[in-house]
Amino acid sequence: MTNSWMGPRKLGLLATVAPLSMLFAAPALAQSVPAANQNAEANAQVAQGAEQADAGTGGDIVVTGSIIRGADVGPSPVSTITAENLDVRGINTVQAGIQALASNNGPALTNSFTANGAFASGASSVSLRGLSTNSTLVLFDGLRAAYYPLSDDGTRNFVDLNTIPDDIVDRVEVLRDGASSSYGADAIAGVVNIITKRSVKGVMGRAEAGISQRGYNANQRVSLTAGTGDLDEQGYNAYISGFYYRAEGVRASQLPGPFNSSDERGICSNRTGTLVCGPNGIANGLDQNNQYTNGFAIGTPNFYVRPADATNTTALGRYQLLNPAAGCLTGTPYNPTAAELALPANATAPGTVCQVDNQRLYGNITPDIERVGGSARFTAKIGDTSEAYLQVNFQQATTSYTGTPTVIRANAPAGILFPQFSTSQNPTPAIDPNSGILALPVYVCPRTTVGACTATNGTLNPNNPFAAAGQVARLVGALPNSFESTRTRSRVYRAAFGINGTIFDDVDYRFDATAMHTDLRLEQNGYVYIQHLLDVIKDGSYNFVNPGLNSQATLNYLTPSNITNDSSDLLQAQFTLGKAIMTLPGGDLRVAVGGSIFYEAIDAPSANSDENGPTQRYFRLNAFGTSGNRTVSSAFYEVNAPVVDQLTLNASGRYDHYSSGQSAFSPKFGAIFRPIRQVALRGTYSRGFRIPSFGEANALPTTGYVTQQLSSIPAEFLRQYSINPGASQICSAATPQFCSAYISNYSIGQTTLASQNLEPEKSRSFTAGIKVDPVRGLSLTVDYFNIRKTGAITTPDLSPAIAAYYAGGAIPTGFEVIPDAVDVNNPTATPKIAFVRSQLINAQTIKSEGIDFGINGFYDFGSFRWNTNLNASLILELSTTVDGVRQTYVDTLGNFNLTAGSGTFEWKGNWVNTFDFGDFALTGTVNYTSGYDLSAMDQGDAYKDCGQAPAYFGCRVKSYITADANASFKVNDKFTFYVNVLNVFNRLPPIDPVTYGAYLYNAVQGGDGIFGRQFRAGAKFNF
Repeated sequence: MTNSWMGPRKLGLLATVAPLSMLFAAPALAQSVPAANQNAEANAQVAQGAEQADAGTGGDIVVTGSIIRGADVGPSPVSTITAENLDVRGINTVQAGIQALASNNGPALTNSFTANGAFASGASSVSLRGLSTNSTLVLFDGLRAAYYPLSDDGTRNFVDLNTIPDDIVDRVEVLRDGASSSYGADAIAGVVNIITKRSVKGVMGRAEAGISQRGYNANQRVSLTAGTGDLDEQGYNAYISGFYYRAEGVRASQLPGPFNSSDERGICSNRTGTLVCGPNGIANGLDQNNQYTNGFAIGTPNFYVRPADATNTTALGRYQLLNPAAGCLTGTPYNPTAAELALPANATAPGTVCQVDNQRLYGNITPDIERVGGSARFTAKIGDTSEAYLQVNFQQATTSYTGTPTVIRANAPAGILFPQFSTSQNPTPAIDPNSGILALPVYVCPRTTVGACTATNGTLNPNNPFAAAGQVARLVGALPNSFESTRTRSRVYRAAFGINGTIFDDVDYRFDATAMHTDLRLEQNGYVYIQHLLDVIKDGSYNFVNPGLNSQATLNYLTPSNITNDSSDLLQAQFTLGKAIMTLPGGDLRVAVGGSIFYEAIDAPSANSDENGPTQRYFRLNAFGTSGNRTVSSAFYEVNAPVVDQLTLNASGRYDHYSSGQSAFSPKFGAIFRPIRQVALRGTYSRGFRIPSFGEANALPTTGYVTQQLSSIPAEFLRQYSINPGASQICSAATPQFCSAYISNYSIGQTTLASQNLEPEKSRSFTAGIKVDPVRGLSLTVDYFNIRKTGAITTPDLSPAIAAYYAGGAIPTGFEVIPDAVDVNNPTATPKIAFVRSQLINAQTIKSEGIDFGINGFYDFGSFRWNTNLNASLILELSTTVDGVRQTYVDTLGNFNLTAGSGTFEWKGNWVNTFDFGDFALTGTVNYTSGYDLSAMDQGDAYKDCGQAPAYFGCRVKSYITADANASFKVNDKFTFYVNVLNVFNRLPPIDPVTYGAYLYNAVQGGDGIFGRQFRAGAKFNF
C-alpha cells in the first residue's frame, strides 16, 4: 500500500518504481521514477470518483475525494492498496487487506463475528479511526454502494466488504480524512474507494489453496479473466471475469488450549495478592479442589425433571435424569458425593450430573464461507475526447455455521408467562396461567381437546415419571439431537454506466450512474418455537424420554425453519463539469461543479416478531427488524488554486437534502506548501455529517448482550449467590469459585429503542501532515488527524440504571430494568438483570485524535532490489462526552457501545520488506497490534482501573506480533508460482477473558492469528 497525499499514481508507474511494492507503503516514490514516466503521468486524465487506469494502459487518474480533473496533488492523506500489494503479502481477498489497514481500529466487523452471534451475520466491515462501521464510507468506482440489509449491532448501516469482486479490483484507495464535502453522509472518518480495472487484454487467472499447520481453515480460490480490444489502437476494450472462493469453517475443538475448552482453571493470576485460577466453565464441572460445588447447571443437552405439585407452584424434590437408564446423552456422568449434595448450592442437584464442555463441543471460530461471482465490462472511445463504459457485477456469498444444542427455557423469559399446557388450537390453559416454570403435565390430550386435560379425556403422560403420583415434572435441559444453525446467502447485483471527456475544447465532464441490489436470505434452524413447544408438551407428541426416537416431522414442528428475506437497494446518478478559468503563477485555477441524486432503501423484517402474541415466536432469536427508504439530492463544487509553485489551495463543499427532512452543508478547505523540493506540508479542515441509519430511526427493539464481570457487581448483591455461605465460601469478585453458575455466566441484554426524532450527527475534522524526501528512494510522512462528532447517536449510559437495581432503589427516568427468571438453585435471591431498555438519543460528543506514520524506501543494489515499508497508526484519544461527563478509551477494552467490547488499540502497524532478485522475490511482513487495559469507562470503570478484569487474570491483554512470509518464482513471462507462510512463528492471540466477540481472545486484535501457522500455494498465469 502506498500512503500518499500527492494523489494516487498509475499502477503502471508503481510497477516501474517497485514491481513488488508493499501493502501499507509510505508516500509515492516520485524521485525514483524516470523522467519519461513522470511526464507520462503528468499528462494523465483525471475524473470524478476513481482511478480508471491499470497496468499497461494509459487511462485516467482520479484522486479520491476530488472532482477536479488534473488534480494529481491532493491535500488529504490517501493510502493505496494495489492487487500486487495483496499478492506480495499473501493476502488473498481485498476484504482481508482492508481489515489489515493500520487506520482500521476497534469496532471493525470481522468474519469471525458471524460465528459468534453477530447481528449482521455473514458480513465484514471497516472502521477507520475507531469511529465504528457507520462513519466510514465505502464506494465502488467512486459511486455509493447499497448497505448490507442487516445492521451492525442492530443500528449501524455499512457496506459489506465480502461483496468486493476481488479479481477485477485494480486497487483500493483509502482517504484517511473527512470527505462529506465530496460524498455526503457517512464519510466522517474517511472513505474506502474500491477501483476496478479499466481494461484487460488477454487471458489471466490463478489457482491457489491453503490450510493451517494443524489441518483446519482449508481455503481455495480460482479465477479467470479474459479481455479483448485496445483502447488506444482499436478504441474499445471488453472483458469478463469469474471467480470462486471457499474457506472452511473452524471449530473451537480444533484449536489448542485454552481456546478449545470451557475449563479456565489453567488461567491463573496473583494480581489480588493470592493466587486465583479461573473457573471451570464446563457445565456441572468440578472446582479447583475437584469437588462438585458450583451448583446444578440446567442447560446441558440432557433432560432433567423435578417433581412439583399438580398446580406447579411447589417443588417436591431434587432433579433427576428423565431417563436414568440412558444416562448422560451428552457429556460425562458424575455422581456427587453425599457431602457435595448437602451443599446449599447443590440443593436441587440430581444424583447424576452430566459434565458438558460447551466450548469444545459447540464453539465456533469462523463460519464456512463460499463466494462465487462474475463481472463484465465494456469500454469504448467516443470520438477523440470522450470515453464510455458499462459494467455489470454479480456476486453470491454464503456463510453457515452450526452452534449449540437447541435450547428450551425452563423459566419463562422476560415478557412471557408460560400458559401451561395450552396449545395454538386450544388456548385455554389447564392450570395456573401465570406459572413461569415449564413442566410436563400429568395427563396428555389431543391438541383439539377443548378445556382442561384430565383423567376423563386424557391419558397419563408417558414423558412424566411422576404422573402416576399426580405430580407435574418441571423440565430443564436442551435437545440432545438438534442444533441451532444459521446460514446466510447474499446475492449482490450491480450495474454501472458512465461517460466522461471534454466538450467545447476545455470543459471536462463526467456522468456516472449505478444501480445495486442486495438480496439476503437468512435461514435459522434448530430454534424452538415457543407455542409449538407448549403444543408437543400438551399432546405428548415429542418423546422427551428417548429424544432419538422422535421423527424428523416432530423435530421440524418443534423447531421450524425461520427464513427471513432481506434486501437493500441503491440507485445513483451524478454529473460533474470542470474548467480551468485562469492561469496563476503555480498553474491553472480549476473549478468543478456537480450534482447527484440517489435513492437508498432497506427492507429487513424481524426474524422473531411477537406481533401475534408472546408465545408465537422463537426462543433466543433477536427481534431486530427495520425498513425504510429515502431520496437524497446533492450539489457540490471544488476549487483548486495553485497560487504559486510552492503553494496550492483547495476548497470544496456539498449540500445534501434528504426526503426524510434533514439537510446538511459540508465545506472543506485544504492547502499544500512546499518550501523546498524535499519537504511538503499540507493540512485540511472540514465539516461533515452522518444521517441516522434506518436501524436507528425505524428499527424494532434491538438487544445486544454485554458480559457483566463479577468485579462490577456490588459485593452485597453477589453474596446472595454464594454456594455455601455457612462455610464462609462467599461469592465475590476475588473468589469466583464460590459463585453459582447463574451469576458467574452473566450477560445483560441492552435493548435499544429506535427514534424517528434523531438529528444527523455533525463532525469537525482537521489534518496536518509533512512529507520529507531526504534522499532519492526514501520518503517519510507524518499525518495528524483530529475528528470531533457532536450530537452523536447513542444509547444512554446504562450504569446508573444497573446500579440502582443492584441497590434496590428507584430506576432512573428513561430506563426500564427487566429482571431475569429466578435462579432455580437460589430461589430466594434477587434475580439478576435480564434486560435494560432505553431509547437512542443525540447526546454524545465523540473525539478521535491520532498520528499516522509512514516510511517507504527503495534501493537498487544491482543484483537485487530492496523495498521497505513501515506504516503505523497511533491513537492519542478516543473519547465520548455526555452531559459534560467525559469517558476516554484509548488503550482499554471500551467503548462497549461504540466498539462492541473490541478495544481501542493505541498502536497498530506493520513493516514489510521485499528482496527482489528478478525471477525470485522474498517478502517478510511484521504485524503489530498493541495490548490494552481490561477496563471500559462506559461500564462504570475509572480509566485504566482494571475494572473488567476477573481476579484470575492480570489487568492487561498483551500486545500481539505476528510475521508472514511470501516467496514468488517467476517461471517465465506467463507463469508465476508463489508460496505463503502466514504467522510464521505460530503465535496465537493473547488471552482476553472479557471480550465477547470471540472466546478468550479479541477477534479484531487476533484476526486470523487464531489459526496459527498457515500455508498457501498457488500459480498465476497471463497470456
